[in-house]
This record gives sequence, C-alpha cells and structure tokens, in this order.
Amino acid sequence: MKQVKIFDTTLRDGEQGPGCQLTLNDKLEIAEKLDAMGVDVIEAGFPISSPGDFKAVTAVCKLVKRATVCALARANRKDIEEASLALSTAKVARIQLGIGTSDIHIKHKFNTTREVILAKAYEMVAYASDKCDEVQFFAEDAGRADNDFLVQMTNTVVEAGAKVVNLPDTNGFCTPFEYFEKIAYVNQNRREKENAILSVHCHNDLGMATANSIAGLMAGALQVEGTINGVGERAGNAALEEIILTLIVKENLGIATGIDPKYIVELSSMVERAMSNPVQANKAIVGKNAFAHSSGIHQDGVLKDRRNYEIIDPQIIGGKLPELFLSARSGRAALKDRLKNMKIDFPAEHFENIYSRFVVLADQKRFIEDSDLRRLV
Repeated sequence: MKQVKIFDTTLRDGEQGPGCQLTLNDKLEIAEKLDAMGVDVIEAGFPISSPGDFKAVTAVCKLVKRATVCALARANRKDIEEASLALSTAKVARIQLGIGTSDIHIKHKFNTTREVILAKAYEMVAYASDKCDEVQFFAEDAGRADNDFLVQMTNTVVEAGAKVVNLPDTNGFCTPFEYFEKIAYVNQNRREKENAILSVHCHNDLGMATANSIAGLMAGALQVEGTINGVGERAGNAALEEIILTLIVKENLGIATGIDPKYIVELSSMVERAMSNPVQANKAIVGKNAFAHSSGIHQDGVLKDRRNYEIIDPQIIGGKLPELFLSARSGRAALKDRLKNMKIDFPAEHFENIYSRFVVLADQKRFIEDSDLRRLV
C-alpha cells in the first residue's frame, strides 16, 4: 500500500467560506480532534491576515502533539517572517507560500511574465527555507496552468528548498481525467523526485473535488488536502471525510493513510456547529440521510444483509446504524421489522390488513412514527 499524507485546511481555507469564521476556542477544539484522528498536517491559519489568526496559529502549535502545523504566507518576506514567528513553538513547522502559475493569473493578476514568476518563487522559497522546518509551495491555479511550465516551476522551487509542491485546482476547473494527466505529467517529468513530494488541493466548483483528489493520488501525489464537510469559499474544498472513506473502501487503489476514521462524525458535527454551516441531509458520509433507507426494495435488501445496499459501516466513522424510515415507499419487510422491534404482538393473519392501512396513512404523512403504528395496530 502506498502511504499518503492527509493535510487538513479546515482552520484556514475552510474558514474562508462566508460566515464561517471560527473563534479561537473553536479552532483549538477542532485542531485537537484532528490531531487525535491522525491528520499529518494541520494548516492553522494565515498569521499576517489578522492578530487573531496569528494568535490562533501560535495556540494550535502549543496544543498539537503529533501533527505538523502549517501557516499560509504570500510570496513576500513580511508574510514569511510573520508565519515563522507564529510557528515558533510547533513540533514541526511548515510554511506554505505560493504564487499564480496559470497564464491567466500571470497576465491578469500580476501583469508580468513567466520568467519573473519563476524568479520570485525561487527567491521566496529559499528565504522561507531558513525560517522553518519545511516549506510547501503552492502553484496557484495549476488546474489551468500549462503543464510544461508546472514542471519548470516544480523543479525551480524544489531546487530552492521546497519539500512539498502543491498543484491545486484552485477554481475547480479540471475533470478527474484532466487532473490525473496533469499530476502524472508533472510527476514523470520533474527532477529531484526524492527531495520533494507532490500534493493535491481541489476545489468543488463543478462538484468534482473529491474525484479529482483521488485521481491526483492515483497519478502519483503523496499528499492530499481538504476540509471537514468540504467547507470553504465558493463551492468549498474537497471533503476530507469523503477522501478518507474512499481510500478505506476502495482497497484496490493501494493507497493508505494513518487516519483513525472513528472521529469523523464527531468532527463533522463540531465544524457544522462552530461555523453555523448546516450539512445537507444527503451529503456523502456525514449527512443525516447518508445511511438512511426509505425505499421498500432497499429496506428489504438491508434487512437481509446490509451489504446489499451499504458499502460503509457507519460505526467505523463513529456513527450508528440508522433506523429504517417508514414512508409511503416502504414495504412489508420494513413494517414487520419495526413492529417486531417495538414488541407489538398481533395475529399473523391480521398483517395484510395492518399493512393496507399503513399504506393509506403513509400517503398522508411524510414519515410514520412509532406512535402512529401503535394507534394503527
């Protein structure tokens, strides 16, 4: 199994979603749980952005026992110096700095040339390398950047001292096939592969962040980045819980992590509450309906063997086996199971009459409660 690192940016990129700002206590509680879960890197914030974020990064460094703590910086000396100060007490400190690499960013954001961008990247990575244990460089908008230029940028920043090169699909532009080809191309053509690893960081603008992240890992990246519940600006980031469970369920991918998934449900609830950002009911892995069954065909299959319609045991992520929802779509098997669990006795020959009246009632109500069944029987 290929071992990959999990990089969580809930406290930094996730917090950039409108209205998702976290308090210091929120950040510390989430960071502590991420550390217990086995996340390899926690990106704690952007120190120069505000005194509060500087303080939060410092506090996370003192709290975290196992994970590397990362802080964001732009490609300038002042940002790097502030990040270095905030990370001074970390067990392992990493500064992530970057610059736009797509021609769109180079021309319309920086009004400069590729040559200037390469020189700037080299200078800032070299400067940061003397300020912390590790430097991670992000090639912003790599999803729309020229692949040969990304190879050139990767070689440049690794030569300057970067240990991780992040090739983010900043705008959620790529399909999984395109992103796989991009990561594979850079990985195959770069130099000094033993000195640095590639990382993937995907946004969800077209709903493909998780798929792109898995594609990037399959193409050779050894670090994957995301947020709990997929929080973040615009349509959000790749959801870490989806990535982690995909790697657990799809053993044939040959990719492993050091994550203990039993904390996922708890972490999801913590982030949802702290950010006042409700998780949609049908959200994969952590939505309240993620393991629910309402269809009679599915309920019958699940009662016979849960594997008929479930590929994940919710108990491995700290959840519990859900009850079967009784609705107009439910069948006889689910109704019999619920009545049995409620210990309601009745003559067997009466069941068809009970079921007929159940269907009539279910057409009138969205869900049938236990109290409805008691009255009905």
